Amino acid sequence: MTSRLRVLIADDNPRVVKSVSRLLALDHDVVGSVTTGTLLLEAVQQLRPDVIVLDLTLTDGDSLGACREITQRNTEMRVILFSGDDDPEIRRRALEAGACAFVDKLFGADLISAFRCLVPGNAE
Repeated sequence: MTSRLRVLIADDNPRVVKSVSRLLALDHDVVGSVTTGTLLLEAVQQLRPDVIVLDLTLTDGDSLGACREITQRNTEMRVILFSGDDDPEIRRRALEAGACAFVDKLFGADLISAFRCLVPGNAE
């Protein structure tokens, strides 16, 4: 991975997509955003992002299943599960599904920290 990661955002809330895009665009290349699980799987193959910021509750699908599928088929891609629910059980299941991090939507600084850990030479 390069220091400017290619990022795909998957969230069905346009305000969240806009906010996350603005936050990450300072240091990374936001290559696209999708609102459904179906579009997510298509975009992963077309855009080949380094990192996917994936909402835990996409309206048309199983985000944990999509995370598992993406990380098994594309071992170089990283998925950060993004949720407003910081339930320890959901966190455990997200990490078991292959997510490299589980970030609470209420704490933007946590998302930035998760990205810093992905950039070579920046491990905290």
